[in-house]
Amino acid sequence: MERRRFLVKAGGVLAAAGATAAVDAPYVIAQPKFQWRLVTSWPKGLATLHGAAVRFAEYCDKMSDGRLKVQVFAAGELVPAFGVFDAVSQGTVETFHSAAYYWAGKTPACQWFAAVPFGLSAQGMNAWFYEGGGIKLWEEVYAPFNLVPRPCGNTGIQMAGWFKKKINNISDFKGLKMRIPGLGGKVVAKAGGTVVLLPGGEIFPALERGTIDATEWVGPEDDMKLGLHNAARYHYYPGWHEPGTVEEVVFTKKAYDALPADLKVVVDRAAEADNIRVLADYNTKNAIGLQELKTKFKGKNEVLQLPVDVLRAFRKHAAETLEEEGAKDAMAKKVHESFKKFRALYNAWDQVSENPYQRLIASV
Repeated sequence: MERRRFLVKAGGVLAAAGATAAVDAPYVIAQPKFQWRLVTSWPKGLATLHGAAVRFAEYCDKMSDGRLKVQVFAAGELVPAFGVFDAVSQGTVETFHSAAYYWAGKTPACQWFAAVPFGLSAQGMNAWFYEGGGIKLWEEVYAPFNLVPRPCGNTGIQMAGWFKKKINNISDFKGLKMRIPGLGGKVVAKAGGTVVLLPGGEIFPALERGTIDATEWVGPEDDMKLGLHNAARYHYYPGWHEPGTVEEVVFTKKAYDALPADLKVVVDRAAEADNIRVLADYNTKNAIGLQELKTKFKGKNEVLQLPVDVLRAFRKHAAETLEEEGAKDAMAKKVHESFKKFRALYNAWDQVSENPYQRLIASV
């Protein structure tokens, strides 16, 4: 009898649980699902940059349990490399992966969110974004375009570029045709260079044919995939123009606002996770690529440091450029002042932490 009573009670509990599940099941099934298209400014062959967009899509899928699917298109597959901003702003597609300095013609303030010559490193940029109010400012800059931006990758400190001829002094930049975007490009122009803006897929043929005399992209990993080492002999460092270049993932406001609260968290955290992984990828793969340049291509290519006098001249031009660009409109001034204030704070810490440590390592 006791065993029979237990079975009856257990059956009642299970039946109640089943009823609850039956009530809840339609809610689970009815949770909305979203299908986004993501366009990039990167050729498919660049495994780290284009791969960042692919990884972001994978994170969204897994973290949302399949409720947010993101289909990725490389540059030119759906939208031209430099057409992604307008495509998402106008709502043609939901999101893009690119770099903010490409949109300087739309708003000068956007340039600070990609790379600032002699500015912050990757660690510093992340500190400004996540703890110094940088993301809020970025949202303010993109709001008139119906866009919501997030950091989604960082190259770390780049190389200064590939040059067909040796650089001995700042006068070698006079008349030099160089592919270089953003604030760095404006600095080169101040030094007398002619600045050309090209997407990644068009750089090699331009350099090979002599349409340009020099180019920067990122560093050994990407640059060799683009074949730049086959079109120019001299690879210079350091990347004074892009010490911590940020990639962005940007959503049309309508698509972002349509997400329920939990999926907004998913896309934000997916971007943060990708941001960390891209920097790790670049720091590792560029180290491997540099080793390859110095061994496999020794004699064909040379890895050289820019002369100190050239870097000093660029630093002077950079200070002038930042003030000029920051004076173009009220938003640019606001962003410039925020960046300048945070850089002073961050650099004061660097002077007693990162910098002495690096000098110590170099000296022992």
